[in-house]
Amino acid sequence: MLWIAILASFVSFLDGSVINVALPAISRELGGGLTTQQWVVDAYLITLGSLILVAGSLSDLLGRVVILRAGLIGFGATSVMCALAPTADWLVLARALQGVAGALLVPSSLALITSNFDEAPRAKAIGQWTAGTTVAFIAGPLLGGVLVDSVGWRWIFGINVLPIAVTLYLLAVLRAKDVREEGVRIDYAGAVLCVLGLAGPVYALIEQGNYGWGSPLILMPLVLGILCLAGFIWREKTAKHPLLPLSLFSVRNFAVGNVATAFVYAALSIGGFIIVLFLQQVAGFPATSAALALLPVSLVNILLASWFGSLAGRFGPRWFMAFGPVLAGVGYLLMLASEIPVNYWTQLMPGILLFAVGLSATVAPLTAAILGSISEQQAGIGSAANNAVSRVAGLIGISLVGLVMGGKLDLDGFHRVVTVTAVLLILGGIVSAVGIQNPRERPAVRARQKIPSQITRSYRIFRPGR
Repeated sequence: MLWIAILASFVSFLDGSVINVALPAISRELGGGLTTQQWVVDAYLITLGSLILVAGSLSDLLGRVVILRAGLIGFGATSVMCALAPTADWLVLARALQGVAGALLVPSSLALITSNFDEAPRAKAIGQWTAGTTVAFIAGPLLGGVLVDSVGWRWIFGINVLPIAVTLYLLAVLRAKDVREEGVRIDYAGAVLCVLGLAGPVYALIEQGNYGWGSPLILMPLVLGILCLAGFIWREKTAKHPLLPLSLFSVRNFAVGNVATAFVYAALSIGGFIIVLFLQQVAGFPATSAALALLPVSLVNILLASWFGSLAGRFGPRWFMAFGPVLAGVGYLLMLASEIPVNYWTQLMPGILLFAVGLSATVAPLTAAILGSISEQQAGIGSAANNAVSRVAGLIGISLVGLVMGGKLDLDGFHRVVTVTAVLLILGGIVSAVGIQNPRERPAVRARQKIPSQITRSYRIFRPGR
């Protein structure tokens, strides 16, 4: 089950980052500048981030294994669509559909871990899952660079077929027992409000450089999107079967952990996006060399993520979540030493290594703190909510890049984006230091005391032993 969870999440995380290093090649072949590059990334994140919660409800209604299998098949099909895209508009549409399939993969995969491992073993398993998915998130540019320089950018999507086939095979061989929950209802109105609420502001942030903030083409989507987001929150407070039970956020570590998640994952998305673009479009690195620049991050995470997860299980997550993001942020501040011509070894490498250690100390304890603060019955919706927060944070972060850069990627623009990335990471550490509490009792007991009984009953599917 652990390998199924890792592989299913791997392809979703991989496609969120592998695209970055291919953006210059895509732009050269299909046309479009920074705006098109942002849309190729954000089209995927809009549908992924907004539909993860719907996928959590679908997994309750139809069964986790059924939804996981459907997501894998859909992800494979839309990956082929991306690989065959004849125009930029086609690619953006295919990426949006790929995000829909990706949303089906995320909630069930981590729930398999939280419902099959207890306490300290769970923390270690989450560390192993984190190592796999973080490597996918960070090492995506490396794989993308090799494929772009060797066989072309289209193969960054075609390669998805291999891990998808392996995961489908494991599902068939293991014959995992599926469970369907009776009485589950899907909040379609909430889903529509969530999608529109994200798409409107993101459209405005990306396109404002082309039309200006005073244009009705920018103001109308922005205002309508904000109204839809407000409507989504109201809907979740009043709906009988909400997509996102807001009562979850009455649990301190869950609420604070998700705020920290927003800061950290916005920084991860911005940083991965800007470094590979800067190295290719400003410093003149080929795609593979630009991707290799981030290889130390993957190696350090492979070596340390599981270890930090185990330590957090023994000593509590608070100071790992505080120290890790601050260390990672200092790593980005070191990158402000970069100049033209770029000397990777002296200007970027020290900061990348420091960032890698800080990231390794952060992600597994962060995940363990959030999911450990709620009961196993809430594992599915808790995982979905946390993943939605991380993807939406990345979505908003990418949409802000053009605004921070001033519409042009040069050395000064790179320094501005790097500074914003560092600030976001440090804020994530401060939030964790102030708000996270190390558990003093079994997480499941504490969660059951704080989560209303009707919510617990809704997610009984994740009870241990079922």
